[in-house]
Amino acid sequence: MLIKKKAYGMVALGATLALVLSACAADPETTSGTVEPEASSSTTLSASDQWFADASDALQCRGTTLSGVTENTPPGAFVKDSIIPAFEASTGITVNLETTSWDEMYSKAINDMEAGTGIYDFVYIEQDIVYAYLAQDYLVNISGFLRDNPDAVAPTFDLSLFTTFIDDFKDASGDVYGIPMEAFVKVYLYRTDLFGDADIQAQFKTEYGRDLVPATNWSDYTDISEFFYNYGQANGLDLWGSTVQAVNGHPASFYEFFESVAPTFGVYNWGITDDFKADVANGGTMNSPEAIEALTTWLNLLQYAPPESTQSTWSEVASTFAAGRAAQGLVYGENAAWIASDTTMSKVTGNVKATLPPLAAGVLEDAEGGNGYVGYYDGGAFGIPHSSKNIGCSVLFQQYHGQASWQAEWAANGGRIVQQATYDDPIVQAMDAETQGYFTHMKDQGYLYKGAPAFPFHAQVREVIAPFIYDAIAGKITPKQALDSGAAAADAEMVKLGYGK
Repeated sequence: MLIKKKAYGMVALGATLALVLSACAADPETTSGTVEPEASSSTTLSASDQWFADASDALQCRGTTLSGVTENTPPGAFVKDSIIPAFEASTGITVNLETTSWDEMYSKAINDMEAGTGIYDFVYIEQDIVYAYLAQDYLVNISGFLRDNPDAVAPTFDLSLFTTFIDDFKDASGDVYGIPMEAFVKVYLYRTDLFGDADIQAQFKTEYGRDLVPATNWSDYTDISEFFYNYGQANGLDLWGSTVQAVNGHPASFYEFFESVAPTFGVYNWGITDDFKADVANGGTMNSPEAIEALTTWLNLLQYAPPESTQSTWSEVASTFAAGRAAQGLVYGENAAWIASDTTMSKVTGNVKATLPPLAAGVLEDAEGGNGYVGYYDGGAFGIPHSSKNIGCSVLFQQYHGQASWQAEWAANGGRIVQQATYDDPIVQAMDAETQGYFTHMKDQGYLYKGAPAFPFHAQVREVIAPFIYDAIAGKITPKQALDSGAAAADAEMVKLGYGK
């Protein structure tokens, strides 16, 4: 993929920073003429924050306002509540971060970048959409900016510290267009208090002839869902067998099926081949027998799921699980930490554990061999639109939140890991114990999961397939009809866009 490079209008940046920083090193009382009177001369800053303060002065950022937009998630809330106030105190830069719904976030970011209006100085880029943004040349080459302006590289910022998740935000040349701020896997979460209850175990064994343990295949998962649904009904409990992220009319249901469920049946990359074919008649697997079985199995779980399931995105699924309304489910890892530990928000703290999702025969072997994957490795980064009027100042903020010093507390608050060393931090180790091994699962088995395929047409093809999934959820068409129609629509759309001819 060829990515056009744009000038930053910052030719004198390196020289300016060098002069200011050398002057500050020679005379601690010397300040740039751009520093406003309210600069924190009486406040003792850490060495790293002092560097950012000096860099803010050199870039003439003090007094600037940066605007950003992100999804209202635990990791996003941590940025807004903890990282931004510290950055503002150090640099004199004001950061206004909008935390909003997923769909509104995308709409605002894309509309701004398409029109070049420059409303936002940084935007949340989810892993699955970054390839489309790169194809449209929406984003600033952050590593290129730092390479061209070496004096603007914070001594506490190091791209090599990030996990391989950062590779999802690179172009074909290896340049970075987004600094990861969250990364997590979508896990099979189950209630250890229910699965470990002796009476429940005995009843399950009597009814199904085997021990009650987390399911390793979808037949067992369905049986467990049926059992706990019946158990809840028989005992007058507010309890169902499984969560299902099957909101009708919202892409969340498309994503649960194609990114979390279909791969566990061996249907990878939405069933689209490397040469952009979806229909089995053309060599694809979107409507293969495995895909039809996957959709049939997933929709069958709705009879055992809480009634809100057909209105549930990822956020509502997390709330359902935290309320104790489901015995098991596929849950995004960003919610695992608070579901397991926050007693103000969760009724099941200390009673949840993460493991691999149920898998069809051969899928684990595919994943271990690098030929497939068991589920979704999700996350996002903050990128800088070319239309930003404050690119240099925004690069400062990207480096600030990318420092290693923030990562452990951020992980504990948001269930996310973007730097390898974070796993070994005492804060994360303590949270790992509290969550019964969520971070260990991510560290040891995260390689079995994978992000969305590198489709530059991600949104366009999703939108032509999704209505058929919605109709299947509503019972208007069968799973086979949904996938046959979806595959045909996908093939037609890819040809229209110049792919798959």
